[in-house]
Amino acid sequence: MSPQAFRRAAVVGTTAWGTTLAILLARNGLDVTLLARTEAEATALEAAREHERRLPGERFPSALVVTADVRSLTRAELACFVVPAQTMADAVRAVGAHVAPDATVLSASKGIEIESCRRMSEILATELPGRAVAALSGPNLSREVAAGLPGTTVIASVDGPLEALRGAFHRPTFRVYTSSDLVGVELGGALKNIVAIAAGMVDALGYGDNAKAAVMTRGLAEMTRLGVAAGADPLTFQGLAGVGDLIATSYSRLSRNRRLGERLAQGASFRDVLEESGETAEGAATAPAALRLAARLGVEMPIAEGLHSILYGGVAPSAAVAALLERDPKPEHIDLSRARP
Repeated sequence: MSPQAFRRAAVVGTTAWGTTLAILLARNGLDVTLLARTEAEATALEAAREHERRLPGERFPSALVVTADVRSLTRAELACFVVPAQTMADAVRAVGAHVAPDATVLSASKGIEIESCRRMSEILATELPGRAVAALSGPNLSREVAAGLPGTTVIASVDGPLEALRGAFHRPTFRVYTSSDLVGVELGGALKNIVAIAAGMVDALGYGDNAKAAVMTRGLAEMTRLGVAAGADPLTFQGLAGVGDLIATSYSRLSRNRRLGERLAQGASFRDVLEESGETAEGAATAPAALRLAARLGVEMPIAEGLHSILYGGVAPSAAVAALLERDPKPEHIDLSRARP
C-alpha cells in the first residue's frame, strides 16, 4: 500500500491490548474489524458493545465491528496481530489466506517464539510474504490507553509506511514515535517482561527499592546485550520500547508480569497464578526463548537464568536471589561492540 492514510483496519485477537488498539483505531476514524476466535465470542462482544471481562466500561465506537468471519480481513489495508506470542504462528496461518497482498501487517504482541527464537515480525514476514511488516511496542498498559490517559508508543518498520502507521494510532493523548530498529523495538518489548517478573518478586519479598533498582538496571543490561548481539541499536533500549516499557511493567499494579512475580514470591504455584488471572504473562514463556537465543548468540543472562530456575526448576525465589548475589564481581559496563553479530 502507498503511504497515504489507512482507511480500513483489522485486529486479530480480542486480548485486552488487541481490543484497546481496535478501539483506538476506530476513535481515529478508521473502519475497524475486531476478529474473534468464535462466533459465540463475536456475538457476545457485539451484543455488549464492550469487552466486559478485559476492558469493562470502555464502549466500542460505532466504526468498530466484531466478527469471527476471517473473510472480513480481505478489505483491511492494515492488519494487526495481537495474540499471545506462542500462538502467533498458528493465528497467522489460520487467517493468512485472507490478508490482502498489499496490506501492511503489524504485530503488537511482546514475546519470542520458544522453539524457533523468532520475533513476531519474523513470523509475519515468513507466513505473509510480500507484505510490509511493522511492530508496535512501548509502555502501554491497555486500561490506561483505552481510558484516554496520556501515553506514548513506538512503531518500528524497515519497509512499512511509518507515517501512515503513525497517523493511524496517534492521538492527542497517545503520542506515537517511529523507528527503523525493528529488532530492538521487538526485543525490548519481549525481554522487559522477564525483568518485570523479577521486579515483582523483589517487591513481594520486601527486599526494598535498592534491590528493585538493581534488578531493573542489571536486567536492562541483559536486554541490551542480547539485543545488540541480535543486531539491534543499543540506544533503542534507552527509549520507550526498552527502559520506558521496563519501568511501566515493573511498577504498575496493572502489569500481569509483575503480578506473576509477586504471587510466585508469596508461595503460589505458576499454574495457580495463571488460573487466577486467566491471562498470559508473556515473560514466563519469553524466559526459555531468550535463554535459547542467548546461547545461540553467546550472551550471558544471569537474571533470566535465575527466573527460569524459579519458573521451571522449582528453585525458591530467595535462593535464586542469593545465587545472583554470590556471582563474582565484575565491571559494570562491557564493550557492546563485542556483542555485535
